[in-house]
Amino acid sequence: MTASVPDTAMVLAAGLGKRMRPITDTMPKPLVRIAGKALLDWALDSLADAGVGRAVVNVHYFAEQIVAHVAERQRPRVTISDESAELLDSAGGIVKALPLLGGSPFFILNADTFWIDGVRPNLTVLGLAWDAARMDILLMLADMQSATGHSGKSDFLLGADGGLMRSGGAPEGLIYAGAAVVHPRIFSGAAITPQSLNLYFDRAIEAGRLFGWRMDGHWITVGTPEAIPAAEAAVKVAREGQ
Repeated sequence: MTASVPDTAMVLAAGLGKRMRPITDTMPKPLVRIAGKALLDWALDSLADAGVGRAVVNVHYFAEQIVAHVAERQRPRVTISDESAELLDSAGGIVKALPLLGGSPFFILNADTFWIDGVRPNLTVLGLAWDAARMDILLMLADMQSATGHSGKSDFLLGADGGLMRSGGAPEGLIYAGAAVVHPRIFSGAAITPQSLNLYFDRAIEAGRLFGWRMDGHWITVGTPEAIPAAEAAVKVAREGQ
């Protein structure tokens, strides 16, 4: 059977973006522009480059701005999952959107991190690396040395077989790059309540079914207004190096 890239994605865009204030006093963080492009468009463009046909975008904070922003988008086609009534966190938002996502494996992307690809689109390679027989979740990971804006420690250690375990912040560990492939079966029976994806990462580790793939290129996260110049400088340097 020939491997193929998932055709559907969930883009997590409902957060409050409190650390990005005062910018986010009047707009949602996914619409903050970096190097002339909204963070949300960095995510959606990466999906389009990987050939993904449809993206479900969840909304809560300044929801109407995001709805208007994606209204004319053709690649990928965007469906809105409305969380205006209650903010559900990362996993809760996915559970609510499951009827829109279907029964096949799909991408998950954070709308507030992005990357500059290396030789090939990272999402294409991530999607082709997915193996439903071995995996419940496949995470895209970034080297600490190839990241801009990350102020924390590492997240995972990558085994020789691609399996993951928590790094405990070890300096040799890798960062979760805010992109993954998941099988919807992991959410079977889950209630639509606020809950984090970290719960599902830990369950997959226990089952030996959390895997990772190291991205090629430069990963960027923008947590505060002060981080925007560094992010834009990193984009410029990465593009000049291509």
